[in-house]
Amino acid sequence: MKKLKMLAALLVVTLVTACAGPSKSTVDEGAAGAAQGGAASAGVGDGGTGQGGGMGTDAAGSTLGGPGASQENRIIYFEFDRFDIKPEYNAILQAHARYLSSNSSARVRLEGHADERGSREYNIGLGEKRAQSVRNVLLLQGVVSDQITTVSFGEERPAVIGSDEEAWSLNRRVEIVYGQ
Repeated sequence: MKKLKMLAALLVVTLVTACAGPSKSTVDEGAAGAAQGGAASAGVGDGGTGQGGGMGTDAAGSTLGGPGASQENRIIYFEFDRFDIKPEYNAILQAHARYLSSNSSARVRLEGHADERGSREYNIGLGEKRAQSVRNVLLLQGVVSDQITTVSFGEERPAVIGSDEEAWSLNRRVEIVYGQ
C-alpha cells in the first residue's frame, strides 16, 4: 500500500511538472503585506530532528535527504519567474520526504528566495510560491503538514551578490532547513 501511495505521488508530481507551462506568478495578498523579515505561513512549534530513516545517497556518496544531507542536496533551484519543480530534484525531495515520514518529530523550514529582479513585494510572493511548491511535493509523498513551515525572504537574502545570470540563477531557490 505504501509503495502504491509513493507511485501515485510520483505520478502526480511528474504530471504537474510536465504540464506546468510558463506561468506568470502574482503577489499573494498575505505575502505583499509582509514587510522587512519575510512572509511566513503554515507555522509549527519547535521540534527535534529525530533519528534513523535511511535516505539513500547520490553518485558521489552524499546523503540525499534529512539533516545529514549535503548543502547541494538541501537547495532546490528554479528558473526565472517560475515556481515549478524541475524533474532533476525529484530524487532529492523523495529522500527528504522519506526522512520526514520516518521521523515524526523532525521539523523542516522551507525558505523561498528570488533574485533581485522585480519589486520587493513581487519577490516575496514568488519566494513563497516556490516554498509552497516544495511543501506540496513533500505532502504528496506522505509528510505530515505539521512538520513543515514555509517562509519567503524574496530577494533579501541572496546566496550570491551580483547582477548577472550566474548570480541570479543561484539566488532563485528554496533552502531546506532542518530542526526549525
